[in-house]
Amino acid sequence: MSCEIPPEVLEYIQLVESDKPRACPEQHALVALVRRAFETEDLRVETGRLEKYLGLQKYFPFALFPWEKFLFTLWNCTYTAQGRPRWKTVLCMLGRGGGKDGYIAFDSAASISPYNPVSHYNVDICAMNEDQATRPSKDLVEVLEVPRHQVKLNKHYYHTKEIIQGRKNRGVMNGRTNNPKGRDGMRPGKIIFNEVHAYENYDNIKVFITSLGKVADARIGYFTSNGDVSDGPLDDKLAQARRILFEGEPDGGMLPFICCLQSRDQVHDPENWYMANPSLAYRPSLLQETEDEYQEWLEHPEQNGDFLTKRMGLRAGQKEISVTDYEKVKATNRPLPDLRGWSCTVGVDYAELSDWAAVNLHFRRGEERFDLNHAWICAQSKTLPRVKAPWKAWAEVGHCTVVEDVSIHPDLLADYVRRAGQSYNLRLLCMDQYRWTLVSESFRKIGFDANDKSRVKLVRPSDIMQVEPVIQACFDRGRFTWGDAPQLRWAVNNTKRVRSSRKLGVDTGNFIYAKIEAKSRKTDPWMALVASMVGEPALGTGQAVGIPPIGAIQL
Repeated sequence: MSCEIPPEVLEYIQLVESDKPRACPEQHALVALVRRAFETEDLRVETGRLEKYLGLQKYFPFALFPWEKFLFTLWNCTYTAQGRPRWKTVLCMLGRGGGKDGYIAFDSAASISPYNPVSHYNVDICAMNEDQATRPSKDLVEVLEVPRHQVKLNKHYYHTKEIIQGRKNRGVMNGRTNNPKGRDGMRPGKIIFNEVHAYENYDNIKVFITSLGKVADARIGYFTSNGDVSDGPLDDKLAQARRILFEGEPDGGMLPFICCLQSRDQVHDPENWYMANPSLAYRPSLLQETEDEYQEWLEHPEQNGDFLTKRMGLRAGQKEISVTDYEKVKATNRPLPDLRGWSCTVGVDYAELSDWAAVNLHFRRGEERFDLNHAWICAQSKTLPRVKAPWKAWAEVGHCTVVEDVSIHPDLLADYVRRAGQSYNLRLLCMDQYRWTLVSESFRKIGFDANDKSRVKLVRPSDIMQVEPVIQACFDRGRFTWGDAPQLRWAVNNTKRVRSSRKLGVDTGNFIYAKIEAKSRKTDPWMALVASMVGEPALGTGQAVGIPPIGAIQL
């Protein structure tokens, strides 16, 4: 049973779909997700309540922008058939000046207004410092104290410098700072974390979230610009959001509203700035301020790193670049030809055999590349609980093997390669030179000895630098075919390109690969492919027809 999309939502969907102003890939994926939800799920929108909520705009010095009405409607007024909020959690990241504090003030006023049927619906605004925690409350107090509205608003809200309370709803708007102790008595209906980029861990977040459940229709909001804290809660939320938007992971009630540029190169086109901040289209003064900061950044980028981070959603000093656009990764999901009898190289990768490992069989025909990829997962890995990918489902259909042991025995990898040799002509085995020792005995048993350089290539960073441009060309020109290999596509998106010698302050123009995040973002399937491509010269440019496989060696 479908529900008609309300005009407050449809307006923003159509703006994004028309790309006027320009919207980032995350926004295009989001509006497609919302359309699907309304088409396929039994949803209802509390339109009467929404109209009353939005009627509060007349008291504010601003009207909500289209993106704000879109967000507000989905978060506050859209329900499942069972009567639960469809999107309980919002992640909202956009450029500085977009109006996050103003939105939070309006949203809070609506939540504790007489129009909210859930009584005592407290709103806790949490932040790392007092100004960020109390700024939305101060904004709302200014609204409540406008002389021409004071009499009417005083009928609905009671406020002092310390508290704002809805008279009928009895909900209280609170600003809370970074002190998780002594919060057990809280009874919030809605928790809003302001400027999440400043959080280094989950100490505060966990305490506040575990206080939910005492009031109906609980909601959580994460509002922020980008920041400089790596591997913190914001990075985790962004990773989860992008899996939802681009990899088909169920949203679980999260509405991922992300606005940012995709690369530093995009910053030089002002039309791209709207991708990071949709409010620019309605605030000429903000657009001018952004233009001024851009000019300052061009002149002194080392002194104005916040321009990229806060305004454009890119980490200021980062020289790491994603491997490729996600659409190009998705394009690899094409049916593989019958590869039996073809020659291939074998790539092996693992960081620790007590974690993940992978083998990649790499084939070439002319400019086209074909890959068969398999991963092993140690069930007792200490970091496995942090991995959010659906690895159990992958294992059920054969993309991965879960090893119920303290580590992945090298014989498992060697046996996989041995069996592959019964169908394919294994020309060369390639793997990191520093990882060979641990698996050397197992691979010698099946005929791969590092002393025979015609059979084994030990890969160095300089080898990866040489093959990286070839890999980029394969993505750009659609030359990769991987079949249904979700573990490989996931691993690509966990990887970043890093300029070589950057620690020495020298930009050689060459790239190597590294993990985006060390614990939860595994790259082994991808790095196995990279290793196998280092050995491509052994394949030449084509495949001979009718030559039987010669790589099988009996144990």
